[in-house]
Amino acid sequence: MEFWEFLKTLTDPSSIISYGGLWLLLIVIFAETGLMIGFFLPGDSLVFVSGMACSTNPGLVGVNIIVLIILLIFSAVVGNIAGYYFGKKLGPALFIKEDSLIFKKRYLNATKVFYSKYGGKALVLGRFIPIVRTFAPILAGAINLDFKRFMAYNIIGAVLWITTMATIGFYLGKIKWVQENVGWLVLFMIVVTIIPVVQTWKKERAA
Repeated sequence: MEFWEFLKTLTDPSSIISYGGLWLLLIVIFAETGLMIGFFLPGDSLVFVSGMACSTNPGLVGVNIIVLIILLIFSAVVGNIAGYYFGKKLGPALFIKEDSLIFKKRYLNATKVFYSKYGGKALVLGRFIPIVRTFAPILAGAINLDFKRFMAYNIIGAVLWITTMATIGFYLGKIKWVQENVGWLVLFMIVVTIIPVVQTWKKERAA
């Protein structure tokens, strides 16, 4: 029962920060941006809430917004590198892997469709889209994308994603209405960011 309660904690941004502080926050961002098991973790909303925490309850995170952004960018970049080498190691075998409790082939296929449309830029744009954010670096490794090119997209994407979400959270967190309705805002962010995934998945099924 405690294990499932912990998993529930990992899907709630506020609980992640309250439960594990900065270290758990960095670990979750690392996992969500490069490990196949991390696709269910709340990346966008977590970065947003962590930025908000810096303005409303600085002691909870323990660092200022600048340091937070730098650490989160580092974690996101390293996470993508781990995903790249994981995909590189598995290669074509990844596309014939059977579905399991964690791995769903449709997630990889939806990312492949997105990648086919945007090329390497999917690593930048995909930072703002759940599931694609997790599987894009894995796919890049599987298709042997040049590592230097991968790193350029990786760093640019991480800087844009983390800086945007954390800064928005930091400044909106100063507004009382936002503080009182953060749960609804997080839910709204999840719905909005998941729409492109659903649309891509539908196109992939129709193809």
